[in-house]
Amino acid sequence: MLDLYDLIRNIEKRPAMYLGQPDISHLSAFLPGYFFARRQSGIPTTLQEQQFSEFQAWVERKFNVSYSQPWEKVICFFSPDETASLQQFFVLFNEFVKFQTAQSITH
Repeated sequence: MLDLYDLIRNIEKRPAMYLGQPDISHLSAFLPGYFFARRQSGIPTTLQEQQFSEFQAWVERKFNVSYSQPWEKVICFFSPDETASLQQFFVLFNEFVKFQTAQSITH
Protein backbone atom coordinates (compact mmCIF):
# COMPACT_ATOMS: atom_id res chain seq x y z
CA MET A 1 0.00 0.00 0.00
CA LEU A 2 1.19 3.51 -0.79
CA ASP A 3 2.06 5.80 2.05
CA LEU A 4 0.37 9.19 2.21
CA TYR A 5 3.17 11.20 0.65
CA ASP A 6 3.58 8.74 -2.24
CA LEU A 7 -0.17 8.94 -2.81
CA ILE A 8 -0.05 12.75 -2.94
CA ARG A 9 2.86 12.58 -5.38
CA ASN A 10 0.86 10.17 -7.56
CA ILE A 11 -2.09 12.54 -7.47
CA GLU A 12 0.23 15.33 -8.60
CA LYS A 13 1.25 13.27 -11.64
CA ARG A 14 -2.33 12.29 -12.61
CA PRO A 15 -4.81 14.44 -10.69
CA ALA A 16 -7.83 13.73 -12.89
CA MET A 17 -7.38 9.98 -12.43
CA TYR A 18 -7.57 10.28 -8.64
CA LEU A 19 -9.80 13.32 -8.20
CA GLY A 20 -12.09 13.34 -11.23
CA GLN A 21 -11.58 17.08 -11.63
CA PRO A 22 -8.05 18.44 -11.19
CA ASP A 23 -8.84 21.10 -8.61
CA ILE A 24 -8.19 21.74 -4.94
CA SER A 25 -11.81 21.18 -3.86
CA HIS A 26 -11.67 17.62 -5.11
CA LEU A 27 -8.35 17.05 -3.35
CA SER A 28 -9.74 18.47 -0.12
CA ALA A 29 -12.63 15.98 -0.39
CA PHE A 30 -10.39 13.06 -1.37
CA LEU A 31 -7.94 13.29 1.54
CA PRO A 32 -10.52 13.06 4.37
CA GLY A 33 -12.00 10.04 2.56
CA TYR A 34 -8.54 8.46 2.52
CA PHE A 35 -8.10 9.09 6.26
CA PHE A 36 -11.62 7.86 7.04
CA ALA A 37 -11.14 4.63 5.06
CA ARG A 38 -7.88 3.90 6.87
CA ARG A 39 -9.45 4.48 10.30
CA GLN A 40 -12.48 2.36 9.41
CA SER A 41 -10.13 -0.43 8.32
CA GLY A 42 -8.32 -0.26 11.65
CA ILE A 43 -5.06 0.89 10.09
CA PRO A 44 -3.00 2.84 12.62
CA THR A 45 -2.05 6.45 11.93
CA THR A 46 1.36 6.66 10.25
CA LEU A 47 4.12 9.15 11.00
CA GLN A 48 3.41 10.88 7.66
CA GLU A 49 -0.27 11.24 8.55
CA GLN A 50 0.70 12.70 11.92
CA GLN A 51 3.09 15.10 10.19
CA PHE A 52 0.50 16.07 7.57
CA SER A 53 -1.88 17.06 10.36
CA GLU A 54 0.52 19.99 10.88
CA PHE A 55 0.05 21.19 7.28
CA GLN A 56 -2.85 23.45 8.29
CA ALA A 57 -0.79 25.42 10.81
CA TRP A 58 2.16 25.51 8.42
CA VAL A 59 0.00 27.01 5.63
CA GLU A 60 -1.36 29.61 8.04
CA ARG A 61 2.19 30.63 9.00
CA LYS A 62 3.32 30.56 5.38
CA PHE A 63 0.58 32.97 4.29
CA ASN A 64 0.60 34.89 7.58
CA VAL A 65 -3.11 34.35 8.18
CA SER A 66 -4.79 33.87 11.51
CA TYR A 67 -8.40 33.31 10.51
CA SER A 68 -9.96 29.89 10.81
CA GLN A 69 -10.14 28.67 7.25
CA PRO A 70 -9.04 25.23 6.07
CA TRP A 71 -5.76 25.00 4.18
CA GLU A 72 -7.51 24.53 0.84
CA LYS A 73 -9.46 27.80 1.30
CA VAL A 74 -6.30 29.68 2.25
CA ILE A 75 -4.46 28.36 -0.79
CA CYS A 76 -7.45 29.10 -3.02
CA PHE A 77 -7.65 32.68 -1.73
CA PHE A 78 -4.07 33.30 -2.82
CA SER A 79 -4.48 31.61 -6.24
CA PRO A 80 -6.31 32.74 -9.38
CA ASP A 81 -8.58 29.67 -9.56
CA GLU A 82 -9.10 26.14 -8.22
CA THR A 83 -6.91 24.45 -10.82
CA ALA A 84 -4.04 26.83 -10.07
CA SER A 85 -4.74 26.25 -6.36
CA LEU A 86 -4.16 22.53 -6.85
CA GLN A 87 -0.80 23.21 -8.48
CA GLN A 88 0.04 25.61 -5.66
CA PHE A 89 -0.88 22.90 -3.15
CA PHE A 90 1.75 20.58 -4.63
CA VAL A 91 4.39 23.33 -4.49
CA LEU A 92 3.50 24.02 -0.88
CA PHE A 93 3.29 20.33 -0.01
CA ASN A 94 6.83 19.74 -1.31
CA GLU A 95 8.06 22.74 0.64
CA PHE A 96 6.27 21.44 3.75
CA VAL A 97 7.88 18.00 3.39
CA LYS A 98 11.33 19.62 3.13
CA PHE A 99 10.52 21.69 6.22
CA GLN A 100 9.39 18.56 8.10
CA THR A 101 12.53 16.71 7.06
CA ALA A 102 14.74 19.59 8.23
CA GLN A 103 12.82 19.74 11.52
CA SER A 104 13.31 16.03 12.17
CA ILE A 105 17.03 16.28 11.44
CA THR A 106 17.52 19.14 13.91
CA HIS A 107 15.50 17.44 16.68
